[in-house]
Amino acid sequence: MNDRFSALEVFVRVARAGSFSAVARETGYSQPSVSRIIHELETRVGVSLLTRTTRAVTLTEAGTEYLARAEAILADLDEADHAARGTGELRGLLRVGMSSSMATRTVLPRLALFTAPHPGLRVQFVLTDERQDLVTESIDVAVRVGPLADSTGAVAKKIGVMQRVLAASPAYLKRAGTPRKPADLESHALIVGLAARAQDAWTFEKSGRTLSIRVEGQLLVNGNDAVIASAVAGLGIASSGHLGFRGELDSGTLVQVLPQWKMGSADINVILPGGRAAKPSARAFAQFMATAFEDVLKNAR
Repeated sequence: MNDRFSALEVFVRVARAGSFSAVARETGYSQPSVSRIIHELETRVGVSLLTRTTRAVTLTEAGTEYLARAEAILADLDEADHAARGTGELRGLLRVGMSSSMATRTVLPRLALFTAPHPGLRVQFVLTDERQDLVTESIDVAVRVGPLADSTGAVAKKIGVMQRVLAASPAYLKRAGTPRKPADLESHALIVGLAARAQDAWTFEKSGRTLSIRVEGQLLVNGNDAVIASAVAGLGIASSGHLGFRGELDSGTLVQVLPQWKMGSADINVILPGGRAAKPSARAFAQFMATAFEDVLKNAR
């Protein structure tokens, strides 16, 4: 029976990842072993569940229906195990998606509070500033900042609001001067990260007055950690969420620019994938994140 459940777990991973090799790396199986497990499962079921090509692995029509039922079975089993233990202890693998900057600056320093009571739980972080596809990348729970795209019925819970701010190094401001109003930014070197790159302008508000400044960054970078590092290196003025700059602002490594003007804010959401029951560990992590961000944002005020 254990072999059947193991086969279902491997099948779900392959179906979501679209790759035998990716699942082999995640699970520790060899790629031939993953292929054999899927072949034996298809033989037992009596139909082809996956279509293999040289470029991708995709679900057949039968495989799509089988996947929905397999995920429900595994979720029910996970829930049953969790309830039977009666201790609240979480086990298994939990895949968490979020940005590298959020993980290193906000989540990982507090993660022991979540993992210490659950020694049987393995947490795997999938870190990128790009928006992950929770389904295809088998993400159990994600934390995202900013607008949410429609994601096949994903369940989102708002856990906070992050204010955007501008910051630059003292060395840069000494060299280039300190902006006194938003229009002054047009003569400065601007560092533009992934989130700001989709915008044509930075918008500012003060005393009911709103101004928009066209953003043409001298430096374009692909991750918030690089945005912060570039600002610390004196390469220009950067925009990030206030939590991203918090350590550098507190230490004086960076100085807030135009503090009297408010920039836009972005919602922080914890996301559970749609179309399948959430793991007990995913639900618990979502609650942990809600509590953690409540504390972090309160202390940041």
